[in-house]
Amino acid sequence: MKHYLYIIYSKDLDKFYTGETSNIQERIIIHNNHAIKTAYTKAASDWKLMLSFPCKDRTEALFLERFIKRMKSKKFIQKIIDDPYLLFNILNKK
Repeated sequence: MKHYLYIIYSKDLDKFYTGETSNIQERIIIHNNHAIKTAYTKAASDWKLMLSFPCKDRTEALFLERFIKRMKSKKFIQKIIDDPYLLFNILNKK
């Protein structure tokens, strides 16, 4: 099953969130409707998709998600949004 790495942004919080899913549209609805009560994204309802990156499987999507989260950098996330090709470089170096 195809999986995606995604990055969403909340203008209200001025924050990004990185995740992985097999259904991006459904996942954004879940974030905006606070379907997961303990989720980081429950603090806002204005999440917008900034990047969708197709991965060959869930393992690859999780690898990229964890890599980005470990960076803990808004600037790094913005670089990826501006140039998604960087994700191919990250995958090629693993």
